[in-house]
Amino acid sequence: EVPKDPAQRRVQEFAKLSKKLQQVHPNVLAKVLKQETIYQNEEIVVINKPYGIPVHGGPRIKNCISDVLPVLAKMLENMRAEPLHLCHRLDKETTGLMVLARNKEVADKIRLLFKTRQVEKFYWAISLGDPEPSEGTVEIPIVEREVQSHQPHYKLTLAPNYRLSPEEGKVLRPRRNRHAETAVTRYRLLARSAACSLLLGVMFLLLPSPGVKHQLRVHLAYGLGCPILGDHKYSHWSKLAPQKLPEITLKRLKLEQSKARHLPLHLHAHRLSLPLGQGINLVCKPPLFFQKTLKKLELEV
Repeated sequence: EVPKDPAQRRVQEFAKLSKKLQQVHPNVLAKVLKQETIYQNEEIVVINKPYGIPVHGGPRIKNCISDVLPVLAKMLENMRAEPLHLCHRLDKETTGLMVLARNKEVADKIRLLFKTRQVEKFYWAISLGDPEPSEGTVEIPIVEREVQSHQPHYKLTLAPNYRLSPEEGKVLRPRRNRHAETAVTRYRLLARSAACSLLLGVMFLLLPSPGVKHQLRVHLAYGLGCPILGDHKYSHWSKLAPQKLPEITLKRLKLEQSKARHLPLHLHAHRLSLPLGQGINLVCKPPLFFQKTLKKLELEV
């Protein structure tokens, strides 16, 4: 059934996009990535990663970015081009700047730059609620745990290496969880409206960690109590359910709560500073759905 409301119709169409991308020929996906190329030189290629395309393969995944890199390299250069190499990762639902290297040596050099915190990568995120304080740092390790509910599943969550004494309220430092990964996120409030906020987030990588999966999503949701708009996975801890949106947010988005499950994740890799050569500084506009949400919620930077 096609919704009559234009906003709901767009949400429904967007929900089908990633499914369609899994049904096309790999060459079609490579052409899409070529169209999204925003910078290239003799060492790297930078693409604007579209929504819904996984970086790596897995169960029920037919098309992913890593699989079509050889085809993309030939489209960008010539038939003898060496396959491009991944330098870092983005979640399937995350959009924005992604760096690919033209050979293994450059890829290793860029990965080292990421690990030694010489690359600055800034994200835009629309979140539910206002962070308190409006600017700060979340430095809490992250670990995967099983959620015991009517539908058992696994989620990443916080694993602080301290706790409060129930008797005296003093900070205790228990033994660190050996499975937890160190994670540091800096954030700053850019705008707020309609029970939502536009946040600027920066993830800091600490050696030897190559980056923590879902770090921004977990830190914003569980560390600040401000889950990212459209993040149905981390908006609840004990259940798998669509994100519950405030009435004013639903009204601005012209959306019914029953349709909230189709709302996409609003997380975008917005700016990148890479110390190669004279220095590479790139900015990438968020996708159209992100821009429309900013306008509807009246979140002005």
